[in-house]
Amino acid sequence: MTRSTSSAPSQRMLRVGEQVRAAITQVLQRGEVRDPLIEKTVISISEVRMSPDLKIATAYVTPLGVADHAAVIEALNKHAKFIRGRLGPQLRQMKYMPDVRFRDDTSFDNYQKIDQLLRSPEVSRDLDPDTDDEE
Repeated sequence: MTRSTSSAPSQRMLRVGEQVRAAITQVLQRGEVRDPLIEKTVISISEVRMSPDLKIATAYVTPLGVADHAAVIEALNKHAKFIRGRLGPQLRQMKYMPDVRFRDDTSFDNYQKIDQLLRSPEVSRDLDPDTDDEE
């Protein structure tokens, strides 16, 4: 079997990551995690990245409507083993149940910074086709 030379995730890693994301979402939607902070917070799971051996799943989450994301991430990581146990019925085709780790998703902040840059007067002036150089 040949090894891939790129650092991009394989199709299998992407497929399993999406299955794990759906399973975690179902566990959180059903309210199976008994933690007051998690129960009252709407949590969006934007992506799950799998390790190459599929034994570690890193879930990137965004708690919506909460100023302190760190507290929600800490609560999710505290209940990670319980969540892992609840994933079993939905991921029974897997040889090993992956360890779940939760991280704060900062991609939306990056998108907002890029949007602000594109809307800045300096950039909009350069992109405006109506300005004619009359030199």
